[in-house]
Amino acid sequence: QVQLAESGGGLAQAGASLRLSCAASGGTVSRFVLGWFRQAPGQEREFVAGISQGGSTVYTDSVQGRFTVSRDNAKNAAYIEMTNLRPEDTAVYYCAASAVPLGIPRISQMYNYWGQGSQVTVSS
Repeated sequence: QVQLAESGGGLAQAGASLRLSCAASGGTVSRFVLGWFRQAPGQEREFVAGISQGGSTVYTDSVQGRFTVSRDNAKNAAYIEMTNLRPEDTAVYYCAASAVPLGIPRISQMYNYWGQGSQVTVSS
């Protein structure tokens, strides 16, 4: 059973940067797609970015060019670097692991394991 734990969230001003980490335990994440989702108050959870087992990445349009997702299989971890933050990026951010062998799913139902979430708040 893989367990995921996010860290690194907090309060930031618009235009600032934050880096979230996702540490895995209970199993190796090298065989999983790792995804980042976010959920703002009153809204559905949405896909933000994902990285495949081989290192390919995809992003939702609103963060393309501002966020960078990465993984370090040796450390059993994933990261998302968020730059030029905007107030609309405010949400609880979740990392997740999917066992799909190909592609990077964008829907939450395709992910098998989830972290507890980390709050990111961006002030204007």
